[in-house]
Amino acid sequence: MQNHLFKQYALSPMMNEVIDKLGFYDPTPIQQKVIPAVLRGESVIGQSHTGSGKTHSYLLPLFNQLVEEKKEVQFVVTAPTRELAIQIFDEVKNIIKFAEKENVWSAKLFIGGTDKKRSIEKLKEQPQIVVGTPGRILDLIEEGALDIYSAKSFVVDEADLMLDLGFIKEVDQMLVRADQRIQVLVFSATIPERLQPFLKKYLENPSYFKMEDQLSPETMEHRLVPLRHQPTSEVVYRISEAIQPYLAIIFTNGKELANELAEELLDKGMEVGIIHGGLTPRERKRVLKDIQSLRYQYIVATDLAARGIDIKGVSHVINAQMPKEEEFYIHRVGRTARAGMEGTAISLYKDEDLPLIEKLEKKGLSFQSYDVKKGEWLESKSWNERVKRKKKENEVEKEAWRKVRKPKKVKPGYKKKMKLQQEKTKKKINRNTKPKK
Repeated sequence: MQNHLFKQYALSPMMNEVIDKLGFYDPTPIQQKVIPAVLRGESVIGQSHTGSGKTHSYLLPLFNQLVEEKKEVQFVVTAPTRELAIQIFDEVKNIIKFAEKENVWSAKLFIGGTDKKRSIEKLKEQPQIVVGTPGRILDLIEEGALDIYSAKSFVVDEADLMLDLGFIKEVDQMLVRADQRIQVLVFSATIPERLQPFLKKYLENPSYFKMEDQLSPETMEHRLVPLRHQPTSEVVYRISEAIQPYLAIIFTNGKELANELAEELLDKGMEVGIIHGGLTPRERKRVLKDIQSLRYQYIVATDLAARGIDIKGVSHVINAQMPKEEEFYIHRVGRTARAGMEGTAISLYKDEDLPLIEKLEKKGLSFQSYDVKKGEWLESKSWNERVKRKKKENEVEKEAWRKVRKPKKVKPGYKKKMKLQQEKTKKKINRNTKPKK
């Protein structure tokens, strides 16, 4: 057995073995905070970005507390998308397999788009672990087929997306039917104000952990490419000639723009898949299968669809359009440079995106500016060169006016004379501040 750092949490010998088989050694920052809190029975709000190891931060301590003899629901994990629910369930099955408890611990996945009757048939005996989407789990509870009152813990994963998609109401309905003393664990990339009423209603004195260090891995590079009124598809195509991605996600703001860009890139001969909320469950399943079998090198996606889908091996993220908010930028680029791997985030920007870039730099991100020509990266002037120049011009302008004397007696044409004096002073200031050769 490896001498891993998870030993400090006093997990059972069996769970330590599972951690060895999972290949974990050093707990991630979110795991360091959440595992002890869950073991202490506290309710938790964990704010961290994709790829931070949050799934195991709650699964490991919850499994540690599983009572084998009790054939009743012991913990429930809810996720906003089927894909994310399936991913979490795959991790649950892995833990059961590594613990060699396949015929002892029972776990069930319940998601929309599957036969409800068959789900009810599966519930002749209550599972100990329930994973699924809120709508389907609530359906089964209302049918009387599933009883979650016995559950000691309840997980709400990607809570902000749950809110955006309108599923928080179903989560609320489930918790109304749960034991009032239930431990509630909420994980989210952002904690919007609209989520506060839900948190106050169900989490009593929760432990709140915000992972600041998830802003951007050191292994990630952030590149900026000016759009300069060029067609977006043209610039993305030129970028594709300059990079050799294992897999690149190209983000747009909305499904119409995603469809348009994907079509234009396909016309240019690029192998492109597409993921957005407008696809049917069957189409989305097919695209994800194609991605896993490496049919595509590029995927055009929207923020909503890319949230909560773990696409492995993403080497590049391309923002065909910059998002409107900082949090979305962080979440997008969080798709790459995961688990210590390298990654590159490339953003096409317009003048209206400069305030966002400035905010991100203030948060500690570092951007390099480039142009792309004939399949090569060319370093260009910094994105804030113009901003700095304008700022400097304004300062010189003000300083020159300060040095202009206003005449004691106002005569006709005095404003023109003052303006000429200010222009002369401005030139003098600029001459004096020019770097000497």
